[in-house]
Amino acid sequence: MLRIQGSQENAMEKSINVKAVATVKLSIVELFKNLGLSQGLDGISELLFTNAFLLELVSTDLDLRTPGLEKQPVKAYAKRLINQERQNEVNFAANFVVPAYFGEIGAVLVQNERRKEMFLKNIVLDGLPCGVVSVYCDSWVHSKFDNPEKRIFFTNKSYLPSQTPGGLKRLRERELQNLRGNGEGQRKSFDRIYDYDKYNDLGNPDANLKLARPVLGGKEHPYPRRCRTGRPLSNKDPLSETKSSNFYVPRDEEFADVKEITFSINTLRAVLNALIPTLEATIVDKNLGFSSFTDIDALFNQGIDLVPFKNQRRMRNTLPDLLKNATDAGKDVLLFETPEIVLRDAFVWLRDEEFGRQTLAGVNPYSIKLVTEWPLKSKLDPKIYGAPESAITNQVIEPQLEGFLTVEEAIEQKKLLIIDYHDVFLPYVGKVRQIEGTTMYGSRTLFFLTDKGQLKPLAIELTRPPADGKPQWKQVFTPSQDASDSWLWRLAKVHVLAHDSAHHQLISHWLRTHCSEEPYIIAANRQLSAMHPIYRLLHPYFRYTMEINALARESLINADGVIETTFSTGKYSMELSSVIYDQDWRFDLQALPADLISRGLAVEDPSAPHGLQLTIEDYPFANDGLVLWDAIKQWVTDYVNHYYPKQDLLQSDQELQAWWNEIQNKGHEDKKDEPWWPILETPEDLIGIITTMIWVSSGHHAAVNFIQYAYAGYFPNRPTIAKTKMPTEDPTEDEWKKFLEKPAIALLQSFPSKIQAAKVMAVLEVLSNHSPDEEYIGNQVEPSWAEDPVIKEAFERFSRSLKELEEIINGRNADKNLKNRHGAGTLPYEVLKPFSKAGVTGMGVPNSISI
Repeated sequence: MLRIQGSQENAMEKSINVKAVATVKLSIVELFKNLGLSQGLDGISELLFTNAFLLELVSTDLDLRTPGLEKQPVKAYAKRLINQERQNEVNFAANFVVPAYFGEIGAVLVQNERRKEMFLKNIVLDGLPCGVVSVYCDSWVHSKFDNPEKRIFFTNKSYLPSQTPGGLKRLRERELQNLRGNGEGQRKSFDRIYDYDKYNDLGNPDANLKLARPVLGGKEHPYPRRCRTGRPLSNKDPLSETKSSNFYVPRDEEFADVKEITFSINTLRAVLNALIPTLEATIVDKNLGFSSFTDIDALFNQGIDLVPFKNQRRMRNTLPDLLKNATDAGKDVLLFETPEIVLRDAFVWLRDEEFGRQTLAGVNPYSIKLVTEWPLKSKLDPKIYGAPESAITNQVIEPQLEGFLTVEEAIEQKKLLIIDYHDVFLPYVGKVRQIEGTTMYGSRTLFFLTDKGQLKPLAIELTRPPADGKPQWKQVFTPSQDASDSWLWRLAKVHVLAHDSAHHQLISHWLRTHCSEEPYIIAANRQLSAMHPIYRLLHPYFRYTMEINALARESLINADGVIETTFSTGKYSMELSSVIYDQDWRFDLQALPADLISRGLAVEDPSAPHGLQLTIEDYPFANDGLVLWDAIKQWVTDYVNHYYPKQDLLQSDQELQAWWNEIQNKGHEDKKDEPWWPILETPEDLIGIITTMIWVSSGHHAAVNFIQYAYAGYFPNRPTIAKTKMPTEDPTEDEWKKFLEKPAIALLQSFPSKIQAAKVMAVLEVLSNHSPDEEYIGNQVEPSWAEDPVIKEAFERFSRSLKELEEIINGRNADKNLKNRHGAGTLPYEVLKPFSKAGVTGMGVPNSISI
């Protein structure tokens, strides 16, 4: 933090004396480490008496004496103030002499004189004729020995490009040029350069050719772009980058050592880089499964005895919630918290009504859609995949339609719904089945909407395409009182849940939030100046996302990473994600109302709340989400209309137009020619675009992330993999006999192995966790917003509306008529409550995708 203090007693003289106090947010111990000092006398002497920063004040005005040129900046060095420390902060001071004719200060240039980077919070200029001037930094400042270019920090006053004062115009463009870079070279840790690249770093062919993976991005595998790192290309695959322990993100996207929010990121990194390798060393047999349900329960009441960590003390400090029981010296126990859903009802995972409820109020509420065509039919090539007609017929389901409806009547009354993974997964069935320890089908799951507003499962269809000389195999499974059929139904649900887990993690979660948002962030930093009001609106909703995405590329979605080794889709996981991006992803359908309409779960109705009539009245995700959507949209509307009172201001805004153009043509290059991209011509267009981006980073991400452990922490409720084929698929006489004799064993054998289950549970517990200083939506005003009374008032209205949402959710969860969120043993739907305490709480909507 830089505070520049002074009195106004000399304001009318030829110059103004201004004192600067700078505060660096680091602990004293970390200060020595980060400044590269010894802790002896020489180190202290250097800290006390040498210059820390060169500061240059920049005027908003041009120099009248030299037309077209900027005024010379006013310079001063900052040194440390003795006895001015606060916790985690070190203070520095500087003295300026500012000419009376200097004019308004519009920016401060900062040069770090040390050999290590330093983190600056903000600059406050006090004692000027115009009063206090704030410069919000909240950024790392590189050493001049790493990069001689001075850091540019603009004041908190926002300007559209056309309104930029003359003295700041060239500086505004210079900062954007610095952030864009030249597209060459390998990025260094201190760089702040934003550029695009394909996903060519997921594989590791140099280590093993089996770890080669296709490049995502381009004609063959369309995909959004990631941030360019510029690492050398692989020796064995010239299209791929080499692996590295340093996954570059622009320096300001990484907030290590200054934000407790990194607690969650560092904990996840510890799970991925230390705990999981320790698990693999502990559980040597990777195929070891669970012999009984008591064996599964042991994960929560006994834990897994681990072999020693390489750094036990550090791991215990980093993973306090997972390593709960330290046993005798040199050994730790990995012990999981029992998810609340199982504490409420130990048999919840067996109940069909809960299976239906979780499609509306569970971890993946994005896949259910209305059936509008009958009979169901595949669009895949029948010559390759077999007969396209579904085996789910009228005769199969009409006896379950509460005794009075035909299928046609159910469709007409919007009573028939489906989770359809048939055409998505079927092309990968043959490939996946070549991977040891897993299998796959194409699947369809049909539901009936009862008069109580609940989803009743009717049928599951599993399909295997022709393979190895065998014809297409498909079978429909239904709930049944018959012993054999009831066990087959349970096994069919395992397969469908594994499909849904993969689709949730790869599409609803990774692709639609983390992956698709990264190009928006890159484009914003390349094309929108830090003083642009839209940049300042979007910034808090973009924070931290690129760092967690880089960690995902390093250890989660990479070759042989957590996803590939624990989900049914295996090494084809990211390739499948590319296929679905190509077929289904549209920016205009990422808006919640448009998404609901596209799935047939809402129709436009101006007389209805939120302008939509829901197909399912008790749809917790949609009910709460639409309240949050409206609140975000009103906040964005107030903000945009303030800065763009006239349409021509928006159309002539070169930075804004370049940002939106670059998102389409570079960030989502493989979709650039699609006709559905919104046109950016009016304030209403901009409001829709920004509301969608903020919704995805906040509400959408929260809904699919922060209840993961609640529902998938007990993996029988939501397995990530189905390891065995159905007993009815081409069984031998001996296989069928074993199933009939011990169907529970068949169910246990289909579940994830012990190592797979432990990996997923450990990761999900961290992903579902809120950091102690989480930045929740509507909770904290940004400095630039606070300085504008109109924007500050709009934000306060936004904040109040979110507090009202919390009360609305409480009321809904207490309503006994809402069966999808209230009832004996039912987990209330709270994930879209805006605020939360720290930890795994199942509620809370952060501003951004920060974990």
